[in-house]
Amino acid sequence: MEFLETPQNPALRFQVLGPVQAWLDGKPLSLGSPQQQAVLTTLLLHSGRPVTAQDLVDALWGERPPAQAVAALRTYVSRLRSVIEPRREVRRPAELLVSVADGYALRIPAGALDLTVFERLSAEATAARASGDKHKAHRLLAQALDLFSGRPLTGVPGPYADAQRLRLAERQVAAAEELCAAALDIGLHAEIVGELNNLTAEHPLRERLRELLMLALYRCGRQAEALGVYTDTRKLLIEELGVEPGAGLSAMHTRILAADPELVPPAVSAPTAREEGPLTPPAQLPADVSDFSGRTELVGDLSATLMNATGQAVVVTSLAGIGGVGKTTLAVHVAHRVRAEFPDGQLYVDLRGAGASPADPVGILGDFLHALGVTESPDSLEQRAALYRSLLASRRMLILLDNARDAEQIRPLIPGVSGCAVLATSRSRLAGIPGAQLFDVEELTPDEALALFSAIVGEQRVASEPEAAMKVVTACGFLPLAVRIAAARLASRPRWSVSDLARRLADQRRRLDELQLGNLAVETTIGLGYGQLSVDEARAFRLLALIDSPDIPLAAAAALLGVDEYTAEDLAEALVEANMLECFTPGRYRYHDLLRLYAQRQNERIGDTGEQERAVLRLLDLLIPTVRNAAQVIEPDDPLPELLTVPSSAGIGLPTSGAAQNWLRSEGALLLHAAAAAAAGPQSSQHAAIDLLLLLYGLGPDPTRGPQGRQILETIGREAERCGDRAALARVHLALGTLQSVTSDFQGSEQSFRRSLEHQAPDEPTFLLLATANMLGVILNLGNRPAEALLFLEQARATSRAVAAPILEARVVGNIARVQHRLGMTETAIRSAGEGVAAARESKNGPLLAQTLYQLGVVLSGSEAVPHLREAHRLYQSQQNPLWEGYTLARLASALLVADQHAEAASASGESLAIGQELDSAYCQGLANAALGEALLALAQPARGLACLQEAHAIFTRLGVPEASPVADLISQQHTEPFPPPAP
Repeated sequence: MEFLETPQNPALRFQVLGPVQAWLDGKPLSLGSPQQQAVLTTLLLHSGRPVTAQDLVDALWGERPPAQAVAALRTYVSRLRSVIEPRREVRRPAELLVSVADGYALRIPAGALDLTVFERLSAEATAARASGDKHKAHRLLAQALDLFSGRPLTGVPGPYADAQRLRLAERQVAAAEELCAAALDIGLHAEIVGELNNLTAEHPLRERLRELLMLALYRCGRQAEALGVYTDTRKLLIEELGVEPGAGLSAMHTRILAADPELVPPAVSAPTAREEGPLTPPAQLPADVSDFSGRTELVGDLSATLMNATGQAVVVTSLAGIGGVGKTTLAVHVAHRVRAEFPDGQLYVDLRGAGASPADPVGILGDFLHALGVTESPDSLEQRAALYRSLLASRRMLILLDNARDAEQIRPLIPGVSGCAVLATSRSRLAGIPGAQLFDVEELTPDEALALFSAIVGEQRVASEPEAAMKVVTACGFLPLAVRIAAARLASRPRWSVSDLARRLADQRRRLDELQLGNLAVETTIGLGYGQLSVDEARAFRLLALIDSPDIPLAAAAALLGVDEYTAEDLAEALVEANMLECFTPGRYRYHDLLRLYAQRQNERIGDTGEQERAVLRLLDLLIPTVRNAAQVIEPDDPLPELLTVPSSAGIGLPTSGAAQNWLRSEGALLLHAAAAAAAGPQSSQHAAIDLLLLLYGLGPDPTRGPQGRQILETIGREAERCGDRAALARVHLALGTLQSVTSDFQGSEQSFRRSLEHQAPDEPTFLLLATANMLGVILNLGNRPAEALLFLEQARATSRAVAAPILEARVVGNIARVQHRLGMTETAIRSAGEGVAAARESKNGPLLAQTLYQLGVVLSGSEAVPHLREAHRLYQSQQNPLWEGYTLARLASALLVADQHAEAASASGESLAIGQELDSAYCQGLANAALGEALLALAQPARGLACLQEAHAIFTRLGVPEASPVADLISQQHTEPFPPPAP
């Protein structure tokens, strides 16, 4: 609420109970920079008493003032004088912001500062309550709290403002506490239960609030809940502070158990006309939170929409979002912001739509009519709604309908004519109200979440551990409720660091347990929404969470649920409507992180592992043949390794190589997460996971997802080793070796391929044996063991002939050419590589042609290699194979160097280096640095060139590949002394 001028009050007004603002003759004043506002704030809060210049410097900058602090202070004072006394003549002494000795004082009229008015109203309320005028006490306290318009001193810097901000926030909470007590004095127990719930959630360790909540619940006939508050509070105090509840809370518990007759609601007569004058407009809005953060654009849009309630129809605005996203907090904040536009009052009700017993519109209308002065309401819903609309027809009121279940629940509560505005919140989108404007409330941005966390924990505490703070709010999924709970837990534990909390939240299995404080818990909030789902919707909510993928396409959802895509879409959209699932693009769905954890916990609690395993197998039954379809389109006629499973599904059709590449790229995360889910299941599921990864890695693993794939394979491998499952072990080690090869772990790759061969029969020609022997030969040649490599490559070639696989033989021949080249058999190598290229061109297999062209380009030299490598590069680009694109660019750069095309070589090697760094491929980075270093030397940039060569040498030495030796020779040529050998 803006603290504006009224006819009875002075023209100059100041506000500190929110953002610091000032008005002169009703017009807002520009108060300048944050530091200038800090000077004004310090003077205002000293209530006309002088403040020395040194004290002002300390207030603004603390122990680290700038060198010209006093001069800056004088500038701020001079500017403030011009702002608040704009009509003062030049050279005329200031009348308000005056100089006193070695400091300043701000002397403003009584009642010009909102804080002064707040203190006066609070004191009058205390006196009224002491004299027995309970209605007046309640009214005065409500007026006092209405002066707050957000967090006190918002945005004002300096240690003095920090301390005062805490003091004023405490005064706000204390006044809210007194207002609730005053409401209980006049029998408004039902009306304040919601407000007390909000206050205890914000301030879980304030026992007086808990005591008042217990009394309000008891007077509402909710004795069990009242006792539950005591139980939860006692547990919280013991866990958080190691203390028992205080005397007041314990006494209330005892009195409720004993059914103390003094706890019965007091018989308080309504205020007389003499006491109150005209009927006081209802002001039922809950208190605004003092630490509201973010959502600036949404707050502005909502405020503008509500203030525009002047058309032909009533303005109805609806906020929808998942539980805990802050819909109520946002709605209350916006309602306070615009309440001055609704002079006839504001009505509020918690419709309890997320619970098992939603509020009945008949009862709500009775309460609203009572607030509007009706002493006896009609009996039926229709009669009450008609009277309600009649009373509002000539008024301008704001109605806040919080936590609605559906459109039907709020329909009778909507006024019939323009002038009034309705702001509703719900977990589902209230699309059944004609003309309603719907706003989706999403999670906070990272910066907004950090601001909220800092406001509760303290800016200094967060500033000392910014990375840990970001980990905390990220673990909270940027959900305001979760951030608030995490921050409140930390605030109540001064010995904890932010890093301590971050570590506790890092464990996903414990995260929901960590995000609870007293009777406030993320899990409970999510559970309210889950409890509203139908049986089929709840099953879908659980099963879709079995795959920990960032999102789930519709086809995968249908497979998991065991239904057709139409039924799956209906179920998924129902979950979206209930805000238990998100649909960010048609046909693709995702969970909020905390909702996924809740769904996974429900799977554990229900314990139907059979259904869960069948769901995962159904998904793999779709994915395995789809990856196989992709492989057959991308690499036509290229035989695939023998699988352990026989899928019953034909998979998703992928008509072109481009469609197959796009599908693999878009579903890469889904494929790995599906394999991970299957790896945690029985042997049949693990076999399916092996088949999926073997097919996927046959097309080239994504090095950026290497650690996840390796973890899955090692999990399956341990179980296969325990069971003696040789067939599974052969495939696990082939897939693992393939993955290790693209992540430049050549030694590990060699060990994996050898272990795969140990579990295969050497005299049984299979595609699996062919692939393993071929890959082992490639790795051995990389390690400068060409003679041994040739033995395995010849075994692979013989196997390819035995299984009649000419495509695979062409691939092996290209690899043999590389071995021959390393053995010094250059002419033979060129002939072999050429044979491979010819076979690849005849096959129409694009990836095979790219690979054989690459091999030919490597065994050739200089300008002869360039066209082959350029063609290979174009093919790898079109095939969306960035790793081999990087390798090829590095080889092209080397060929260009021999051809004396140094500038183009530097460009190609630079591109290769960028790709290698993006994919974290050490070998690609080594090749690129070696070529780039040599190109830079030729371009007369010796310092950069030498640095690149040294980086290449370090990489090659670490990988144990022979390329380290020629790079060392190049480096030695740049030094007067021989280059030292690498450390062992």
